[in-house]
Amino acid sequence: MAAPLPVSRLFASLQPGDMTTVAADELENKPGIVVGQKAGREVQVTGTAELSAAPDRARVCIRVSSSKGAAAEARSSVLRRLEYIEQTLRQRGLTDENITVSKEIERKANAYQMDAEVCVVFEDFEKLQNICNILVEKLDSSVWISSPHFYHSPENMEQLRRQVCLNAVSNARRKAQDVCRLVGQALGKAIIIKEEEMKEWEDQADCASSSIQHKIKRATVYAASNVSATFEIKGKERNKKSC
Repeated sequence: MAAPLPVSRLFASLQPGDMTTVAADELENKPGIVVGQKAGREVQVTGTAELSAAPDRARVCIRVSSSKGAAAEARSSVLRRLEYIEQTLRQRGLTDENITVSKEIERKANAYQMDAEVCVVFEDFEKLQNICNILVEKLDSSVWISSPHFYHSPENMEQLRRQVCLNAVSNARRKAQDVCRLVGQALGKAIIIKEEEMKEWEDQADCASSSIQHKIKRATVYAASNVSATFEIKGKERNKKSC
C-alpha cells in the first residue's frame, strides 16, 4: 500500500487593492498572504483523490497434444480437438482478433509429437468460466487449460489515471469554494492547476485462494492523485434583500 498523501495546505490572499503599497518583505513572513501579486486576490489549495480499477482483460491458454507412431495420426488427433475448441469459442462470440493458434509437430524417439495451443483474450469473465468448464467437460484430460491471467488494457489504465486526476481537481475546487464562502467571498476562475503527484499500486495482500474473484482482486490497480490549484477570488458576496 502506498504511503499516505501529504496533508493539504491552504493559502489565501484577501488583501484590498491598496495592499500593493506595502513592501513585500513586510508580508513574506505573514501566513496566508501571497506575495508578488499586484492587487491580486486568489486562493491556493491542494486536492487529493484515490480510485481503483479492476482488470478488464483475461488471457487463457488451451493446449492439446498427441503422440503417435505415424505423423498423420498425431496430426489428426490434435486437429479434431482443435477444431472443437475453435468452434466452441466462435459460437460464443469470440473472434479471430481474440484468438491466437499455434501448432507444432516434432519427432521424439520412435513417435511423432503434435502440440497445438490456443490463446484467448476475454473481456467477459463469466464467459471465460463457462467456456473453460465446457471444454473440460467435453475433452476431459485430453485438454490442458491454464489459469487465467488478469490484466489491464492501456485504455483501462488511461481512464483510471484521467478520472482520479479529475476527481482531485474537483475536490480542490470544492475546498476553494468552501473557503471563499466562509470568508464571504466568491470563487472565480482557475488560474493554475498542477498535478503534483500520481501513484499507482496493486493489492499486495497475500491469499492462498486460487478463485477467480481473488485473482481479480490481486490484479486490481489503485491510483492516487495530488493536485495544487490556484483560483481567483471575486468581490464579496452580497445577500439580496428579500422583496
